[in-house]
Amino acid sequence: MESVSESIKKLMQNRNFTPEYQKLIEQVYADQDVQSFLETHRNELTDTSIQRGEAKLYEFVNEKSKIARNEKTFAPGYQPTLVLNNNLIDISYLPTQELLAKQAQTALKHRVRSISMPKLINEASFDHFDMDNASRNQALMLANQFVADYHQQPDKFHPGLYLYGSFGVGKSYLLGAIANELAKYNVASTLIHFPSFAVEMKNAIGDNNAGSKIESIKKSPILMLDDIGADAMSAWIRDDVLGVILEYRMQAELPTFFSSNFSMVDFENEHLAVNQRGDVEPLKAKRIMERVRFLAREVTMTGENRRPKA
Repeated sequence: MESVSESIKKLMQNRNFTPEYQKLIEQVYADQDVQSFLETHRNELTDTSIQRGEAKLYEFVNEKSKIARNEKTFAPGYQPTLVLNNNLIDISYLPTQELLAKQAQTALKHRVRSISMPKLINEASFDHFDMDNASRNQALMLANQFVADYHQQPDKFHPGLYLYGSFGVGKSYLLGAIANELAKYNVASTLIHFPSFAVEMKNAIGDNNAGSKIESIKKSPILMLDDIGADAMSAWIRDDVLGVILEYRMQAELPTFFSSNFSMVDFENEHLAVNQRGDVEPLKAKRIMERVRFLAREVTMTGENRRPKA
C-alpha cells in the first residue's frame, strides 16, 4: 500500500494548476494534521473525494494558521477539525478550551442572582475570606459544611446561617462566597439586599406586580436576605412580604440565609416587634422569628470594619 505522501504526489500529477494555486495546495498537503487525517481515512477516501475536499482542507489549514497568529477567524472561539461526512471531507468547528472556560465562568455567574448587592460578592470566595479570629473561623467552617452537606444531600433540608455582627465584618462577603461555591455544583442562589428590596416592593404596589416579585423570590433554591433589620420595617413589609416569603420557605424546607447587625433576640424585640408607626406587636414579631429560627442557625461574626473608609 502506497504512503500518503505518494498518494498526494500522484494526485497532483497531470493537473493544470496556476502557480498561485500550486503553492497553496502544496502547503495544504504538507500540513501534518491534513496528512494524519488522510492517513486515518485512506480506505474511505477516493482520489475524487480528496480533490473535491481540497477547499475544505484549505479552509482548515487557513483557519488553523489564523488561530496560531491570533488573527480574527471565521468562528472566533472555535477551532476547526477535519471530519468525514458521507465519505466526503468536511470541517467541524469545536469550542476552544478558552471559550469553554469562559462559558463555564459565565454559567457560574448566572447561577447567582443578585438584587441590589455590592459588586464585591461577584468575586467572593472561601479562599479569600480572612480567618483572623475564632468567630470568623467558625463562620467559614459552618459555611463550608453547609455547601458540602447540600451537595451530598440536596433533597434533604439543611438550615442556612443567620450571620450576626457589626458593620463591615464580612457578612455580605461570606454570603456571596457561599453562593459562588454552590454555583460550582449547579445550585442557583438569590442574594437580596433586603432594605433595597423593601423599597422596590413598595414601588411595585403601584405597578401591580408585587405578587409576582414575591413569587420569584420565595421559590429560589437558596435565598439570602442581606442586611435584614437595617431599616425600620412597615407592618406590610413584615407581614405580607417577609412573612409570606419565610412561611413558604419553611413549609417547602428551602435553605435560607440572613445577615444582620441585630442578634436574633434583638431583631425580634427591637425591630420586628415595633413597626414604622411605633406600634408594638410582639406576637407578630414572634411569628416571624419562629420561621427565621427554623430556617437558619445564628452565627456571630466579630472583627474590624473591612469597608473602605470614605
